[in-house]
Amino acid sequence: MLTESNQLRQKISQQEGWISIIVNLLLFALKYWAGIVSGSLALIADAWHTLSDSISSIFVVVSAKISFKKPDSEHPFGHGRFELVTSIFIGVLLILIGLNFIKEGYEKLIDRGEAHYGWIAVVVTVLSILVKEALAQFAMWGYRKTGSATLKADGWHHRSDAISSIIILVGIVIGRFLWWIDAVLSVIVAAFIIYTAYKIIKSSISTILGEKVDADLIRQVDVLAREVAGREVFLHHVHLHDYVTQKEMTFHIRLPRECTIEKAHQITSLMENRIREELQIEATIHVDPTEVSKHQSLD
Repeated sequence: MLTESNQLRQKISQQEGWISIIVNLLLFALKYWAGIVSGSLALIADAWHTLSDSISSIFVVVSAKISFKKPDSEHPFGHGRFELVTSIFIGVLLILIGLNFIKEGYEKLIDRGEAHYGWIAVVVTVLSILVKEALAQFAMWGYRKTGSATLKADGWHHRSDAISSIIILVGIVIGRFLWWIDAVLSVIVAAFIIYTAYKIIKSSISTILGEKVDADLIRQVDVLAREVAGREVFLHHVHLHDYVTQKEMTFHIRLPRECTIEKAHQITSLMENRIREELQIEATIHVDPTEVSKHQSLD
């Protein structure tokens, strides 16, 4: 059964995904049409960037369903990391799109291709900026509420589209004076897309590989452990395993060697319960013996 936080995470991810798919398909059709009418490669590139947002949002919807499947015999820690795999797919998709438009922008520059912007291109581009930033804000709100890496990736995908549209709008303003501006802008937009993809992929891979435990989290756990034990426990050897939909933590504490197994079990069980309730982390605690002189009495 999903926890309340995971239910919220799944609900928001699915909502954001479906809204994004519908809106981006409409924007793609509008921007592609405007690009054809104006002969702008940069605007057509921006249209395909928008379509890639729809594809990435399909990943978001699929990820929201698979990531929250119950643990099974093959995946005892659940399927949450599928969300990270999804965000990597989104990043790779962005890189392929970016490289393609660098190639097309270069070819247009060599051929001295020129775009003929008009009011249609202006209206469509301004509309795209407003809509894409609204989608980005919604996705980032979902990320802040749930911590979903896929929502964060999708939010940056939307924002990269909004920024690329701003660059194109600048090109529309000065395009009448510089024949090469459309080709150059398509390359700039592509470079921005690739940089965004790099950040998405790097963040997801870092989580999969495992990261250093945040110092603030260690301090929180140490405070809880000392409150339960009623003494200094010398927290050490802390590891955190992030499975996205759940987190597993292991660490060592020191208790007096005179402490009975029953008493040590009671203390560590209380610590694990507090950490689960207050930090939503499943903890496994190892006890090391130390001299009683370093501690208060167990009673």
